[in-house]
Amino acid sequence: MRRVFGILCVAGALALLGWSPRAVAAQSQQARQVVTVTGTPTGPIVEILDEVNVRLGPGVDYEKVGVLTAGQWAPAVGRSAAGEWIQIEYLGSPDGLAWVYTVLVRVQPPSASLPIVEPPPRPTPRITATIDPTLAAQFIDLAPISTRLPTFTPVDALSLSTPEPIEAVQPTGFPPMLAILGLLVVGLFGTTISVLRGR
Repeated sequence: MRRVFGILCVAGALALLGWSPRAVAAQSQQARQVVTVTGTPTGPIVEILDEVNVRLGPGVDYEKVGVLTAGQWAPAVGRSAAGEWIQIEYLGSPDGLAWVYTVLVRVQPPSASLPIVEPPPRPTPRITATIDPTLAAQFIDLAPISTRLPTFTPVDALSLSTPEPIEAVQPTGFPPMLAILGLLVVGLFGTTISVLRGR
């Protein structure tokens, strides 16, 4: 009985902690931070097919200002001259407009024609490439380049050497075949003696 009472007390304490005023306030604050789109758009929209980066201009060299995920939508404003990027209304950008890549979105209705929008100026690179003139001067050769024409140098005729005939050499000294036969006789003699002793 005590054990059941202890379990009920712990469950009640956990329930009170989960429903405390702080937890309720935190949940309501999180709910307020979610931005929802209300109303229906009057013009064409883009439906997001896959996660897409939202940029300040039509190109990956423009700054990324947000991300839209599959299932979201945004009002479409225009398109780039090549049709690869679509300009949308996006509250996260400074002027309320941004660009998404066409392959990852679908324009609704499909028959909607979007006007061509002039893209903003390209961003300047943060690092400007500079060339050290002293270092570059080391690799510049200002001397005129003269190309020599190929010349023909005759090659001396090759002299073929003829090999000298090999003379038959008469063997001198102890013939190796005689040594092999001697060892064979000694081996047979030893084998015969060992067989006779084993009887």
